Amino acid sequence: MGRKESDGEPGLEMQRASLSGLDGKSLKERWRIVYGTDSPPRVSESLLLQAIAYRLQENALGGLKLSTRRLLQRVATDAATNQTTNTESARRLKPGVVLLREWHGVTHQATVLEDGVRFRGKRYRSLSQVARVITGAHWSGPLFFGLKQARKGA
Repeated sequence: MGRKESDGEPGLEMQRASLSGLDGKSLKERWRIVYGTDSPPRVSESLLLQAIAYRLQENALGGLKLSTRRLLQRVATDAATNQTTNTESARRLKPGVVLLREWHGVTHQATVLEDGVRFRGKRYRSLSQVARVITGAHWSGPLFFGLKQARKGA
């Protein structure tokens, strides 16, 4: 987990404050210490300072959530292939919300629960399971019930 002053190392605020007086050469050395590599060429001292401060904070308090890292990776991949990224997160539905979907002339009703979905008197873990029961095929439940749009090009 994160480091604390009681671990024998200076606290995060003290570490960050110690960066403000460093010159370019010292910032590059500090970069080597916290990142384990040489600093990128042609990077301003201001950006070096911010990146080092971020890494110190990340080491002390933890980094990005896995889901955020995956989203950033997807955005980078899509940008490299000139695709648009849908960054719309799945909506969190409150228990009791009733979803309706007409499929082949039949209206289907699903009720959101605290820990799943009720459909035809039976509990399912997800909307995707309900969509599969209705269609007989694999569907994204949020997509099937109109809670999100299909990705372009998919």
